[in-house]
Amino acid sequence: MSKRRRATSPARLAVVALMALVLSACAGGIEDTGDDGFIAGDGEITFVDPGKRKPAPVLSGTDLDGNEISTQDFEGQVLVVNLWGSWCPPCRKEAPELKAASAALADQNVQFVGLVTKDDPARARAFNAKAGITYPSIDDSAGRNQAAFADSLPSMAIPTTWVIDAKGNVAARVMGEVTDATLRGLVDQTKKSTQ
Repeated sequence: MSKRRRATSPARLAVVALMALVLSACAGGIEDTGDDGFIAGDGEITFVDPGKRKPAPVLSGTDLDGNEISTQDFEGQVLVVNLWGSWCPPCRKEAPELKAASAALADQNVQFVGLVTKDDPARARAFNAKAGITYPSIDDSAGRNQAAFADSLPSMAIPTTWVIDAKGNVAARVMGEVTDATLRGLVDQTKKSTQ
């Protein structure tokens, strides 16, 4: 009896190649924590000069209340995109910093958007309510939005925060916990560099 080999589809090969690219690109700034199911960043900050920035992916899906949302809704604004999960200890630790930065930058044409990964929307919504986070988050349980950064500044670390300039290009990435001061500094640097 001969065994039949299942043909590998082009889509499956593309996903494998994408994941290999993402993992190889991030290897220097991440650490597998081993026991809690996520890869933590070491706080590495990458800032891209304006002439070398690549277009940000359009991030879309449903928010934590089930409503459709897209980063196209915030065109012309600086975007701060934070990959997080309520189950992730560094994500929980940085939540007050994100809250403070989003409040400080609220009237400066800056929009924060969360990407919730590997989480239940109800649990993530409860976490945000308790932490006082009011900006929207996209349910990215399938990892599609996170993977869309593969052409610009990919990351497998959780948390990761990206800053997208007002022209729609990826300007910066922080792999690991971020502070209020670091975020405000990156947003300021992004704004100054794209004028």
